[in-house]
Amino acid sequence: MFDTPFLDIPPLIAAEGCVRLPGSKSISNRVLLLAGLCEGTTTLHGLLDSDDTRVMLDALRALGCAIENGGASTRVTGLGGRLAVHSASLFLGNAGTAMRPLTTALALLAATQGGDFELRGVARMHERPIGDLVDALRALGCTIDELGQPGYPPLRLRGGRLDLDQPIRVRGDVSSQFLTALLLALPLVAAERDIAIDVAGELISKPYVEITLKLLARFGVVVRRDGWQRFTIAAHGDDGAYRSPGELHVEGDASSASYFIALGAIAAADGHSVRIEGVGSESIQGDIAFADAAEQMGARVTRSANALEVRRGAWPLRAIRLDCNHIPDAAMTLAVMALFADGTSRLANIASWRVKETDRIAAMAAELRKLGAVVTFGADFIEITPPVQWRAAEVRTYDDHRMAMCMALAAFNPLAGARPGVPVRILDPRCVAKTFPDYFETLFDVVRAEPEDIPVITVDGPSASGKGTLAAALAAALGFHYLDSGALYRATALAALSAGVGDNDPAALARLGGKLDLRFEAGSTLLAGANVTEALRREDVGAMASKIAAWPELRDTLRALQLSFRRLPGLVADGRDMGSVIFPAARLKVFLTASAEERALRRHKQLISKGFSARLEDLLADLRARDARDTNRAVAPLVAATDALLLDNSGLTIEASVDRVLAWWKERSPFA
Repeated sequence: MFDTPFLDIPPLIAAEGCVRLPGSKSISNRVLLLAGLCEGTTTLHGLLDSDDTRVMLDALRALGCAIENGGASTRVTGLGGRLAVHSASLFLGNAGTAMRPLTTALALLAATQGGDFELRGVARMHERPIGDLVDALRALGCTIDELGQPGYPPLRLRGGRLDLDQPIRVRGDVSSQFLTALLLALPLVAAERDIAIDVAGELISKPYVEITLKLLARFGVVVRRDGWQRFTIAAHGDDGAYRSPGELHVEGDASSASYFIALGAIAAADGHSVRIEGVGSESIQGDIAFADAAEQMGARVTRSANALEVRRGAWPLRAIRLDCNHIPDAAMTLAVMALFADGTSRLANIASWRVKETDRIAAMAAELRKLGAVVTFGADFIEITPPVQWRAAEVRTYDDHRMAMCMALAAFNPLAGARPGVPVRILDPRCVAKTFPDYFETLFDVVRAEPEDIPVITVDGPSASGKGTLAAALAAALGFHYLDSGALYRATALAALSAGVGDNDPAALARLGGKLDLRFEAGSTLLAGANVTEALRREDVGAMASKIAAWPELRDTLRALQLSFRRLPGLVADGRDMGSVIFPAARLKVFLTASAEERALRRHKQLISKGFSARLEDLLADLRARDARDTNRAVAPLVAATDALLLDNSGLTIEASVDRVLAWWKERSPFA
């Protein structure tokens, strides 16, 4: 997951590949609650691992459920409808699929078995209305205190006395999650009588209610439906409210599929396709209908039981006018697809957008306008006309995972005629952890940009100047890939020392360099899967690397490997000729230096801290010798590129050095 304040996505031009979706959030949190209320153990396969499911799992643990994680499966031993603890304070983040059903289940259990529970979340959760559900529960006899603004969390649930003689009334035109919460929890108190729920107003998001009904059936709960206005939970007698299915497989998230369906419709041209695994024609999720809407806009979609394959059809996409009540979450992706259409698109019946993680109608309008689109909107609709002139934009995500994921697709603006293509900056990309933590990594695996559009920062400098530390910190701050080019030469030297190859055999050294399998992960360097981080820092390895780096044969061999590190979303490369030779067109070049005395002192402190004996005089002499070799070698000598910015870090901390370079990067950014 990108753990950075922002993520810059360069202009993208094509898509092809296969995507495996994470588990459905809607299904995951429903089955977690049902398994928690069951008697016995339920094994859930393919459960979504995200912020929303983690808060549900934490809540179930706090309530006394036993949870065992076994990689691809999770075992939940439930409560059998009986409270194991009668007092708890639960933090539910911004997970509506946890807050609404847990409120209902705990209110009913507290009323029938005694209890005192507090439910709270992040600030945005305390702005998401829950008053209609609270009203329905109070009418049943539950005692509920609103601890903040009336009609909103946080809530305190404390006892009560139930009256189930009359049908329960709940509004259906605000959120289907209110009805879902009641359907999931009311079997707890339906032992002796049928319980009816009457829906007031038009029920929105009906497909999500259908998911609930199908999952209840898997857990042995019978619900009769009279249209979409009355739902009756059948009395279960002494059989128990819920019966565990033993095992249950969670299908992929259909809402998350929408981004990759759109990706195929926009960018999978010339015989290429995007294959999406985890959902298909047999999906129980309503958002699978997004594929139908994408086809209306021109996508070519091939369906199988558990997969979709998508190609571009009509281009530009066809503008659409659609009632989106049946796909409220996925419809956000249609708003971004509208940027690539041949006219104005109108998405209607989306009033529920306003009570989601943010006011999605207002948020979508604001961010699409930044890109150059013409947008009008009202209480329950939005109209989008594509940009005439695309603009680079910083996209606010409002702590809303779906804003981040769908707006990333705007980076395909070169396909819509943007000349030149413009990058898109996603602010707070970490918010995708709510449902799809690896979304951006997954996206970058199946999209392509022109190599010259992928940004590169180079950090060159003499030995022990701190360029590796600085470059790695910059890469972490920007979410870019990292290349320690010196590690390639040190890895070759390490391999040569192990194989008995001398530093005067360029052909053999080139053969060793051509076989390097080198990766940089979480501060470590892996060679053929083995961690060689410490071995590469040995003095004999460094000394040999400095000598063999002068051989043209080895440099030519390693050049292609160095260039291969230029991958989305960007690269920070450090070495001695990154800006002058390997990436001469890099957007920002830094030449880092410090006095030989300062560098020797740093190296001395480093070695002493690791328990190695070293003489400062010897280290200084060695550094000066290396500087002379690197500066005077015939091939790619150590020299600052003519357009490099010089940074003497003799008196700077690493944090100050990073801040200085990030400020330079900001000055070169189209978002400055």
